[in-house]
Order: sequence, then structure tokens, then C-alpha cells
Amino acid sequence: MSNFLRLLWLTPAVLGMSLIGSPASATTTEALTTVSRSNTQVQSQTGILAAIPQPKPTTAAMPIDAIASDSTQLSNQYTTENQGTADIDQVTSVSQLSDVQPTDWAFQALQSLVERYGCIAGYPDGTFKGNRALTRYEFAAGVNACLDRVNELIAAGTTGLATKEDLATLQKLQEEFAAELATLRGRVDALEARATDLEKHQFSTTTKLNAEVIFSLAGAFGGDKAVPSGGVAGSAGEVDDNIAFSDRVRLNFDTSFTGKDRLRTRLEARNTAIFDGGAATRPNLTGTNETRLSYDGDEGNDFRLSKLFYRFPLGSQATVVVDATGGEYYDNLYTFNPSFESSGTGSLSRFGRFNPIYRLGAGGAGATLNYNFGKQLTFSLGYLADEPADPSSDRGLLNGSFAALAQVAFRPSKNLDLGFTYARSYDRGGNVDVTSATGSGFSRRPFGANVATSGDNFSLQAAFKLSPKFTIAGWAGYTNAHRETGLDQSADIWNWAVTLALSDLGKKGNLAGLILGQPPKVTNNDLVTREDDNSSFHVEGLYRYQVNNNISITPGLIVIFNPENNNDNDTTFVGVVRTTFRF
Repeated sequence: MSNFLRLLWLTPAVLGMSLIGSPASATTTEALTTVSRSNTQVQSQTGILAAIPQPKPTTAAMPIDAIASDSTQLSNQYTTENQGTADIDQVTSVSQLSDVQPTDWAFQALQSLVERYGCIAGYPDGTFKGNRALTRYEFAAGVNACLDRVNELIAAGTTGLATKEDLATLQKLQEEFAAELATLRGRVDALEARATDLEKHQFSTTTKLNAEVIFSLAGAFGGDKAVPSGGVAGSAGEVDDNIAFSDRVRLNFDTSFTGKDRLRTRLEARNTAIFDGGAATRPNLTGTNETRLSYDGDEGNDFRLSKLFYRFPLGSQATVVVDATGGEYYDNLYTFNPSFESSGTGSLSRFGRFNPIYRLGAGGAGATLNYNFGKQLTFSLGYLADEPADPSSDRGLLNGSFAALAQVAFRPSKNLDLGFTYARSYDRGGNVDVTSATGSGFSRRPFGANVATSGDNFSLQAAFKLSPKFTIAGWAGYTNAHRETGLDQSADIWNWAVTLALSDLGKKGNLAGLILGQPPKVTNNDLVTREDDNSSFHVEGLYRYQVNNNISITPGLIVIFNPENNNDNDTTFVGVVRTTFRF
């Protein structure tokens, strides 16, 4: 066998690359390569936020997290690279392939095929990808491409390149792989037809739709409704213990213009009962916010624009999130409770998701900056205004209620995450909610509902992975609240929690969890009539069963001892079965 045929047998990977050089399959082969790369590519980010694993959120749990490859990115890459393929010139020197070195074992074989026979072309990015696996279809197409090249050389009158024996052998190879070549041509034609249909009927070349739907069965029970410290136990009547079936639907339209940015538009509809002390527009169900669910809210299942933000990188180490509406720090920062932070697949309770400090300013507009100092340290700054679109004198972007936050996240080892967070908050009065409806009524409004209140909020967090499947996390939070009108008064508010997560219990994707903690409590108040006398205790157990990649079922039980920090109140229970669909 001649040197030419030995080269063909010696370097099967080389033959795979000749697919790009084949006129019949160049464009489609590159499209296939593009699809493969797009489905596995993730935009890498540096810093602690990239290194720390997070649940697949409904929400973008962190601003620095890699934006997973999606149909938007695939469409952009397909269009760009497919256009570029048509303009690729034939490789004439092996030096044009950036990933081929003279020390490579097949260097001489590749050099001969490229420079002597000219039947190899590289990928559009100037690489050879010599370690890529070769299929029989690729080998067949490679032989066919090289045979076409030999025929061209013979027709041009070039001598000394191939003997009659070589041509006979090549003909046998072509006949041997005739079935594979015919099948490959059929697949190429089908792929081109599907690509054409996709381009004609796709929703958008830049936007991807993803959704989360929750079906919920929930009910509260346990005796009388809670009353605040100093109140008369049982005076509010019994807990409403009817079982409720409800839903929440979120439709996220994610648009990317560069492959590294994200413009999210979220439409949301829900009718999930709020298990709390009630309000002017809803009944008192349990007497306390400590029994609220993580995904509650009731707008009568009317769709509304619940979130609009744009996230983009700023250089190689920073990411900026600009929230136009529905801004939430827990979507923009790492919350140190990765197993339970998601409202759709994590904690069943509002309190159990993360420290209440991350809820300050929720629903407003503003911006958050995350900056990575290497892989172990991330510094974050944020500002959210509650009523930015209202130009009235005590509202707007700068003069109304707001929350300004700073956080340092430190990862001393791959299994340990530490964080410190500070937030300055201000509620103008009428919408005061110092602890974001997670604790007692006194902790929420230590000086009353219509009293302007500011707060200095501090939090220490940690998450420790004891093993690949067992994680313990927790936090301790302190708020020093100040009365901003009338008397000079202040109050001290504390909360803490410990969470235990055991993943893949019984099946991959499952999660068993236990959450223990003390919801926000006023330990000291200059307005003594709004000081909590005792301590509530939160116990929550849940088990998430992952039916498949798209469906999970999470039964669980929330128990509140001494609700409203009042020992005279009955223990309150909330039973939940949450079914989550993601697609």
C-alpha cells in the first residue's frame, strides 16, 4: 500500500476533519459541531459566586453564575458560524491549525495530507480537534472527500501522486462504505430541512421561554389563632383549617444579545393563600406571618409583569444587574442556603429560604454590582427603591423607601462558604415591613404601621458541605430599628436558623431537609408595649421527590411553637404538598 493510503489508515481523526473539506457536507457538518458545542458550553465566570454550586433556579440565584447555553445562544452561534463556514479557505499548511504541534504523534501524516494532497480543511476557528472521536459516517465521508481530491489531481494531469493500486483500494473503500455514505447524505438532507423549518418558524432568534408551574395543596391547623405578646390567647378564634388547592405560574422570557448577558421578562399568575394574620383585603388565617409559604401570593390568577431586569458582565470580574421592577436581592446575590433558597423546589416556608435581610427592598427597582477578587472573595453592592416610578416628594428613586446593601462572600475552601451582609433600610410609613413578613408583628413594625422606620441590618451566614450529599447551613441576623418621626426610639430584633440538607436520598435529584430556627423577634424596644415576651421556634421537615427532570413533588410539615413569640398561643401546623413543573 502506498504512503498515501498508509496515511489514511494511520490518522482516522484526520479523515474526520476532511468532512469540513467536503463540498457536500461542509456547512451541515459545522452546524452539527456547533449544536454539540452549544449544548455543552457554559460561560465560565471567576470568583466565589461561580465556584459555589446553586440550585437550578427558577430564579437566577446569583449574578455571577454562568448563563447556561440555551436556544438563544445556539441560534446566535449557528447563524454566525454557519455564515463563516462558506468563506473558509482551504488549509494549505499545517501551521494554520492552531492546536497542532510538531510533537503530536500524527503530525507528519497530517502535514502530508494537508500540504501534499490538500484534502483537509480545518474548523472555522482554525483548529484541528485531533482528539475528537470519529464515527463510521465521518470515516466514510473522509474517504469520499479524499477520493474526490485524488480525482481532481488526476484530471489536472498531476503524476506520481497515486498508483492504479491506490485507486483500486480507494474504490473498494468507497464501495465498502456506500451504505454509510447514503445514510449520511439522508441525515444531512433531513438536518438541513429541520434547520430551514426552525429558521422560518422559531419564536425568536434571541429569546428563550422557560416556565415554572406550581400546584399546591396546603392547610393550617392547631387550635386558636395566634395573638401578639400581651394579647388574650384565643380571642382571635380558631385557625382556619380548610385544605386549599392553588397554583402559581411563572413564564420567563430570557433574551441574550451577546451570549453572556440576560434580559428577563417574567409574567406571573397565582392564587395561593397567604397563611398569616390577614390584612384589609384578606382574612386572618393563622394570626402570624411565621406560617407563610415560600411561594404564596394571590392576585386572582391574573397575569402581571412581576419581574424585569437586565444582567450583563462589566469586564472580566464584575457583573451588574439592573432591576426595572420586581428587584430582589436574593435573586442577585448568593444567599448561603443553596438547598432551600428556591421558592419552587426549596423551602416550603417563607422564613426557611434565607435570612430576611435579602428580602429588604423586594419588588422595587435599582441595581446590584458583584465584583470578584479571584476565586475566593466576592464583594457586592446594591440599591433598591420601593416606589421608584412615583415622582411624589416622599417617594421616587431616592426620596422614598429603599434598601442599600453590601456583602462580602468568602470561600476559604471548596466545602466552606462564609459571608457577612449589611443593609441600610428605610420605610417611609404606611408600608413598614422591617423583617419582610417573616417574624412576629412587632418585629415587622416595631413602632407601628404608619411610623417611618429605618434599620441597620446585619447578618452572618455560612454553608458547609460535610460530604458530597450532606450540607449544613445557617445564619444569625440582627436589626437595630430606629423611629424616624416623633419620639427618639429604637428596637433590637434577632433571628437565626440552621438548615440540614441530604441530597439524592433514594434517587438522584431527591432532597430531604430539616430547618430549625427562631423567626425575627423584638428582644428590646423603647416602646415597651411592642416588645416580644417569649420566643417562637420554627421546625420544618420536607422531602422533595424528583419524578423526572421536569417534575418534582415535595410534601412537608411546618411547625411553629409559641407563634408571635407568645407562650400562651397554641402550636400552629401547616401541612403542604407542592408539585413543581419546570420546562
